[in-house]
Amino acid sequence: MQKEWVYVGLTSLFELFWIFGFNVANSWWHWVIIVSMIALDFHFLSKACENLPTGTVYAIFAGAGAIGTTLMDIFIFDGEFNSIKGIFMLILVSGVIGLKLADSSSAEHEEQKEVNA
Repeated sequence: MQKEWVYVGLTSLFELFWIFGFNVANSWWHWVIIVSMIALDFHFLSKACENLPTGTVYAIFAGAGAIGTTLMDIFIFDGEFNSIKGIFMLILVSGVIGLKLADSSSAEHEEQKEVNA
């Protein structure tokens, strides 16, 4: 596995950590931890974008955050799950996978052009 994909995973994970912190913070030092997590999160995001398509990285980052936040709301904060939420989460996952496949296809096309030139 390329280290850039590890950075994508880490930025998605730290996004969920600081979002969780927003829900439970009740002291000044909680906010210090949250701001530190945000800084680390954006560090991993920038590292991931160095060698991967930014659109794909951001789509995964945003999609993981949206789905992770929804699941966190359901399982940790006793939120409600319904079929509409499930459908839109599936659409979101499909879109992220589609972007990844489109970027892979585009990269292969560019490599083929270089070989033929």
